[in-house]
Amino acid sequence: MQRSTLLSGALLAVVAGLLCLVGEALGLDTQHIALVGGALGGVVGLVQDRTPALRAAGFLIGLFVAWLGFAVRALYLPDSASGRAVAAVAVVAVCVAFTAGSADRIPLWTLLLGAAAMVAVYEETYTADSPAFLAQSPSAATGVLLAAGIGFLATSLQWPRPAPAAERSEFPPDEPAEEDTWVPADDTRELASTEGDRA
Repeated sequence: MQRSTLLSGALLAVVAGLLCLVGEALGLDTQHIALVGGALGGVVGLVQDRTPALRAAGFLIGLFVAWLGFAVRALYLPDSASGRAVAAVAVVAVCVAFTAGSADRIPLWTLLLGAAAMVAVYEETYTADSPAFLAQSPSAATGVLLAAGIGFLATSLQWPRPAPAAERSEFPPDEPAEEDTWVPADDTRELASTEGDRA
């Protein structure tokens, strides 16, 4: 196991513990938010895909899209299986549209992780009291963003990974020997050289 992986894992564990300890003072469901937000933010930091800024932006956009999905459910859709299905399809479709609009610079998986973080943290609370969406959803979104942001920073502190041994080569590729060089059968250079020798 690489030293950077150990360091990132240790930092993430410390962050999760601290969030649980101080979260009560912030009025957060600390254990739930710390584990969900910290773990998903850690994934965004660990996966070496695009730049850290683009990965973080994708996570943030996905979380906001999921929050808008709850808003649409609260205002326009019935609290039933059909309403949840319509909201889920809309959230995924908007995430895909963001990725397509960015010419795939913002990876789709980061948007989906952000949306999943919001749903995982707030779905149960929304189901229990959907009319209180405007009062309760900001604290849920803020809490998961805080945990995910700290988890992202903790796991982003790692050294570049060396290339696998199979991809490293100690010797440059062999150049073809002079006698192995292919010469067309109708090459006129040999004929010109022969005629010059005869002259």
